[in-house]
Amino acid sequence: MAKYDDINDPDNYKWGIFYYNREDLRGIVPKRNKWMGYTLNFAQPLAWVIILGIVVFAVVMSHFGK
Repeated sequence: MAKYDDINDPDNYKWGIFYYNREDLRGIVPKRNKWMGYTLNFAQPLAWVIILGIVVFAVVMSHFGK
């Protein structure tokens, strides 16, 4: 598992905003500024499942929520 300090390493971010670290097995990680909450590790499948779930929920609610 990656060290906690890897979160602050700019090489682990795509376009400066998306955390992407294959060595970090966590799907949800704290943001660089811990008081701002959490972010997803887009190198892990869990992150994509969460994003897909949010998109599906939004589409279903916009279609059937009328």
